Amino acid sequence: MSQQVTQLFDVGGQVAVITGGTGVLGGAMARCLAANGARVAILGRSAEKAQIVLDDIAQAGGEAAFYPADVTSESSIAGIAAKINEAWGRVDILVNAAGGNNPKATATPEQLFFDLPSEALNSVMELNIIGTMIPSQVFGRMMTGQKSGVIINISSMAAIRPLTKVIGYSASKAAIDNFTFWLSVYMNQNYGEGIRVNAIAPGFFLTDQNRFLLTDKESGDLTPRGETIISQTPMGRFGSEDELNGTLLWLCSPAAKFVTGIVVPVDGGFSAFSGV
Repeated sequence: MSQQVTQLFDVGGQVAVITGGTGVLGGAMARCLAANGARVAILGRSAEKAQIVLDDIAQAGGEAAFYPADVTSESSIAGIAAKINEAWGRVDILVNAAGGNNPKATATPEQLFFDLPSEALNSVMELNIIGTMIPSQVFGRMMTGQKSGVIINISSMAAIRPLTKVIGYSASKAAIDNFTFWLSVYMNQNYGEGIRVNAIAPGFFLTDQNRFLLTDKESGDLTPRGETIISQTPMGRFGSEDELNGTLLWLCSPAAKFVTGIVVPVDGGFSAFSGV
């Protein structure tokens, strides 16, 4: 790779914050950014899971720190922002990877849509959309002072093609797409071209949140739903946790300096397939 191309995709020396950085996909993105020279602040709930990511990054020669966080709490995120600013002086990249579903907000033959408890639906909406908005407010304000920064939201195929069963999850991810469009325009119109906001829409990756829907707990075989997904994915498989990293690096780097307000599917062709 030429030096010019290498510089285009350079994130070295930048400070990245990753919410949900203890999860399968968030952890992979934290490792990726650290491996490419960024200092990474990992936000999450589980210190035990965070330590695994921190150890991997340290062993690879990277720099990272863990901050226990509640992404739905402005005071929690603001307190962490102050600590990161004291330690590293700035935030250049925010990846809003915190999110998930609640089985109680999932419509099934045993649990009809009409009977879904509002508390479960609220929890999914709050985690996914409010838990993206609050970090964007707190760390986005820091970026406005710098006149530069990148915010990456994590959308889903459920936003593009609403999925059966997961009503709360689908609705909240659709809201993230809309928020991504809105915030990209707001930042450029009010604070200049240096702040970019985009989203990545993963296809189907096995995570702690969806494994119970896609694979059998005992055998590990695909459930009927898992089989349907694979049949509708032209590549014929689930994504691997590191397969978001190329898109992530592109969106975070100078190579995408004229790219804002888009949602990039990384889905093995799922969104392109008509089923025929």
